[in-house]
Amino acid sequence: MIRRKRLAVGALALLAALAAGPAFPTSAAADETDGRPTPQVELVLDVSGSMRERDVDGGSRMAAAKQAFNEVLDATPEEVRLGIRTLGANYPGDDRKEGCKDTEQLYPIGPLDRVEAKTAVATLTPTGWTPIGPALQAAARDFQEGEGTRRIVLITDGEDTCAPLDPCEVAREIAARGIGLTIDTLGLVPDAKTRDQLLCIAEATGGTYTSVQHKEELADRVGQLVERAADPTVTPVAVEGTGACEGAPVLKSGLYTDRADFGKARWYRVDLEPGQELRAAVSVAADREVTPGYGVLLRAVTVHGREMVRGEASGHGRTDLVSTGLRLPKAQSDEDDAPAEVVCLAVTHSFSPAAGVKTTPGLPVELTVDVVDGPSDADDVAAFGLGRGWWLLGALVVTGFLAGLVWGWISRWRVAVWRTN
Repeated sequence: MIRRKRLAVGALALLAALAAGPAFPTSAAADETDGRPTPQVELVLDVSGSMRERDVDGGSRMAAAKQAFNEVLDATPEEVRLGIRTLGANYPGDDRKEGCKDTEQLYPIGPLDRVEAKTAVATLTPTGWTPIGPALQAAARDFQEGEGTRRIVLITDGEDTCAPLDPCEVAREIAARGIGLTIDTLGLVPDAKTRDQLLCIAEATGGTYTSVQHKEELADRVGQLVERAADPTVTPVAVEGTGACEGAPVLKSGLYTDRADFGKARWYRVDLEPGQELRAAVSVAADREVTPGYGVLLRAVTVHGREMVRGEASGHGRTDLVSTGLRLPKAQSDEDDAPAEVVCLAVTHSFSPAAGVKTTPGLPVELTVDVVDGPSDADDVAAFGLGRGWWLLGALVVTGFLAGLVWGWISRWRVAVWRTN
């Protein structure tokens, strides 16, 4: 009887160990970020008087920004050095000269103390002017030297009030320095002048512009940009697609940015060697006011026009970003020296501009291309859902076997105890 109990307990312990996995990270995982340049991000927040307006999900713009900041601070990767700068947070008067100096670094760029950063943000109250240009100038000086990613994320609800210092010109000057600083902009009000200014700032440095009108959208987008800074492999490359596959740019594995016109397809080419497969994803952002219906279509087509696979997404309602993807299995060939197969990628979106909204330039597109070696014939099953190799299948079999064995031992022990009683 005691022996059976010990066997049952031992088997349960083994089963628990298998389910839990290794208790400590492997050295490869522990050293994953060793030697990488340190990414730096500064969040620049508009704290001008207009941030008191209560038009974001029933609350003020400032409340939405604070909530987004708290969520982003909680999710910031450990390797990111993050800082916070404000504009319009301190001077409540009417002196324009003084108001246009109102920018300060609320939290220095460095290792993140989440409690301290949240406390600093909690004290902010909508106050003064909107000196975007001076804030960007100061923010560019806040970064430490290094080779890591440098990114400014600007959140504002209006255009700059400190002309003639044009924030778009400031952004162009920053880009001309060659310091690798990207500025992403988020607008809380879908105003045409604000949109044009923020779009200009972003494009000058290779950044992105997003119009957000809901708290969840703001937190999600800021979080995405912070995480992007932490990923050293994500370096968008500007590319210009064509109106047809013939003559389209040839893309290798990487992340690309472009603009897709309303109602027109944007074409690209990818070369696949025998045994390789293609995985691609596309996102289209609405950087201006659009009608509620929307969709995006990504197709992989042969040079002769035959569609091989597609990915599509659609919906109805307010959105700022829609994404889809596709997977083209490995190219098959019996010849060792077979030529590469040309795959044409076509991106089309069904966003429609609202009345009176400019249709040019097209909407921003981010296209991810990944060309990888396809699975071997022996791994084909594992490649679809079980991961490469058979380790996961083996673990499931062993776990099921042990669970059945343990249950059998326990059942026999209970029967034996019942009989003795």
